[in-house]
Amino acid sequence: MKKLLFDEARKNWLEIGHHKKPGDLKLEVELYKKMLNIFQVGDFYYMVFNPPEGIIEYTSSSITPILGYEPSEFQLEMLMEIIHPDDLPYFLDFETTVTRFWKQLPPEKVMKYKSRYDYRLKKKNGEYMRILQQIVTIQSDEHGAVLRTFVVHTDISHIKHDHKMMLSFVGLEGEPSYIDVQPDANFSKSREVLTSREKEVLYLISQDYSSEAIGRCLNISPKTVGTHRKNIYRKTGTHTVTGLIKLALQNGWL
Repeated sequence: MKKLLFDEARKNWLEIGHHKKPGDLKLEVELYKKMLNIFQVGDFYYMVFNPPEGIIEYTSSSITPILGYEPSEFQLEMLMEIIHPDDLPYFLDFETTVTRFWKQLPPEKVMKYKSRYDYRLKKKNGEYMRILQQIVTIQSDEHGAVLRTFVVHTDISHIKHDHKMMLSFVGLEGEPSYIDVQPDANFSKSREVLTSREKEVLYLISQDYSSEAIGRCLNISPKTVGTHRKNIYRKTGTHTVTGLIKLALQNGWL
């Protein structure tokens, strides 16, 4: 059964790459690390994935303290094997929806979105943990074929305790976001709760920056930062940083 699901997943990944070969690409891992500023970073590891060939080309060493596996042994077959059996069908449905979403984007927008959803993975010691998977395209061709992606898995076991999986597409560089997308549903734009500046402040809050440090980063006064903080809490209906970050993760604001 799992082999059939894996074959179906490979078909999706091949389709998103338009059946093309990525060619040679030197893995500039340090450059990819800089991309982590668009992800919510807790305990995490990251990968470079080649969809047309269905190959994980690089896995960071931080996978070992999180899942217990060595980077060299972590390939797609293993990933499919350690997904929780109850989550596996949803994983495939979400991957099909992700493929469909990326295929309908014009080529110039393929690298302006990240997909995100969560599911459970089995660690080497047999325990399950919930990870948030976030993906951006790092290589495509002139036709919009996705040739390589940057994948981040963040441990959110301490934040999310229910088993409802949620798929979202988060727009970058001013593109609209699509939150809580249902498989086989038409994509409708989600209402933007926070402004672009408020999202910048929110990200720095999530990184435990003080108001003074946020002000220096964004070249605004601490008083203005305080106003943004109040507006963020008011708009989101939260009262603590923990509650705010939890809601932000659930809604794709980070």
